[in-house]
Amino acid sequence: MADASLTDRVREAAGLVMDPELRRPLGELGMIGEVTHTIEGAIRLEVKLTVTGCPAATAIERDVIAAATAVPGVSGVSVDLTVMTDDERLALRESLRPGTTRTNPFGPGTLTRVIAVASGKGGVGKSSVTVNLAAELARRGFAVGIIDADVYGFSIPALLGLAPGGVPVRPVRIDDMIVPPVAHDVKVLSIGMFVDDHDVAVAWRGPMLQRTISQFLTDAWFGALDFLVLDLPPGTGDVAITVGQLLPNAEVVLVTTPQTSASDVAVRAGSLARQLGQHLVGVIENMSDAVLADGTTLSMFGSGGGAATAEKLDTTVIATVPLSMTLRMDADAGIPVVLAHPDDPAALALRQLTDAVVRRRDRLGGLSVERSGR
Repeated sequence: MADASLTDRVREAAGLVMDPELRRPLGELGMIGEVTHTIEGAIRLEVKLTVTGCPAATAIERDVIAAATAVPGVSGVSVDLTVMTDDERLALRESLRPGTTRTNPFGPGTLTRVIAVASGKGGVGKSSVTVNLAAELARRGFAVGIIDADVYGFSIPALLGLAPGGVPVRPVRIDDMIVPPVAHDVKVLSIGMFVDDHDVAVAWRGPMLQRTISQFLTDAWFGALDFLVLDLPPGTGDVAITVGQLLPNAEVVLVTTPQTSASDVAVRAGSLARQLGQHLVGVIENMSDAVLADGTTLSMFGSGGGAATAEKLDTTVIATVPLSMTLRMDADAGIPVVLAHPDDPAALALRQLTDAVVRRRDRLGGLSVERSGR
């Protein structure tokens, strides 16, 4: 008779494998099915995927095979990928998000710090700041999510490598629950993941925009987050107002360039945040002076915009990010510069921004939320 304990040990090992999207062990999620073995130690193991065509299926199968193969006494492993029944999927959804009432988990009273990255005009690098802030927070060990609220000009999926061939990956849906895909340890949700034709403009008015942002907050399962970072569209339009109404507890990071025209409109975006009761963390001056290889300084967009914006809003410049070819190339490759080239001057400035965000203690009654890095 075969040793029954081998089955138990394989089930335990496979159950510890993490689902790459839900970020929970497969055993806890009820995804490990029947496990059998021969007297020679050949294992046959069932893995129950949440949905047909699960994009994480290949990674899950690979990790399960590796975990089971490492169990002493196992001579070989084969995995059968099946799909959960409706009842099993309902139980999974209930375990992740108990109850049927959908509410916004990130409003006032949440332990998640909500950081909204705003600008007065487009083209100032707001989305690049967003992904690098989120990636650096995740690198330091925080649980981080991004909502790409720039409905008309979504770019977050591409900047994080979630748009192969220019088409953003689609989130997994477990019934009516949206599971954001993960890149660089950051959970990401963008309107670009729901648009069929990415060459056609998203021509929505206020009510549709408000409903979309509200649905992102209530229907998506991000799990327990330390930080939720929002990439707002430029200006003071419907989305900025909706976010202010739904997330009055949000802290706003304002991005401008040194150019006067960018600074002037950035002040208006900062003023709106204040009117909505949101806290202004400070100003980021992006595309600032860059030191060239020959030692000369390139001031492509002039100087002083960040300081002028901060002065008018009675706040501070918390980081000055120089023009960087490396940052641009990493963005095109879908890798945040803080991860790919952490010693680049732009990466160092973006890490300084992260320091300023993390060290703001007054949100938690004087308690720091800093953690040790990984």
